[in-house]
Amino acid sequence: MGLGVALTQAQVGLKLKDARAGDIQLQDLFSSIEMEKLMQRKERYEMATQRNRVVISLLIYQGLRQTEITRIRLQDIDLEKGTIYIRAMIRAVARTLTLKPNQVMLLYEYIHKVRPVLLKSDTDRLVLTLRGTPESGEGINYLVETFKPMFPDRNLNPRTIRQSVITNLLKEGKDLRVVQVFAGHKKISTTEKYRQSGLEELQAAIEKHHPLG
Repeated sequence: MGLGVALTQAQVGLKLKDARAGDIQLQDLFSSIEMEKLMQRKERYEMATQRNRVVISLLIYQGLRQTEITRIRLQDIDLEKGTIYIRAMIRAVARTLTLKPNQVMLLYEYIHKVRPVLLKSDTDRLVLTLRGTPESGEGINYLVETFKPMFPDRNLNPRTIRQSVITNLLKEGKDLRVVQVFAGHKKISTTEKYRQSGLEELQAAIEKHHPLG
């Protein structure tokens, strides 16, 4: 596993090298409890609350890429089975993932009550902008940006959320190949780069003993 160590006077950082996803900065990863806080914010308008919670839930529970979220169609959601089908991309394989129980009700409300009101064009894409057009991905970036005041010293973006989801699964002891399928990685070596065994202890030791810490 490639490991880079970067030391600065401001902060000691550890990086896991991931050629596809970029460097994984351990100090920017989020716990499951921290990510759940993103689901708790209430917007000024109820429709915005429902739509944004759908997007955030797909980020923090399924660890999806922005592009994967924009490609989800209504027929990819099976609320009876509690599953969501994620379409293949050049860098990712197709897979069917399980929805969390709270997502099933959230998606039901969004699909049957919120989305029809938002809809301004003929599209089967699941996620719409608040203007009623298919989400292109920019709105997902902007949405996550609005949560940054909650974590002012961390690099909160869709990529670090996805990295956190994958890393947390491995920390919990989930089988490497199960996590590979969950993440849509084509190569298991990509999943292996998210393993943190011993790295948190190493970072703590560096912060304690290095003169620049």
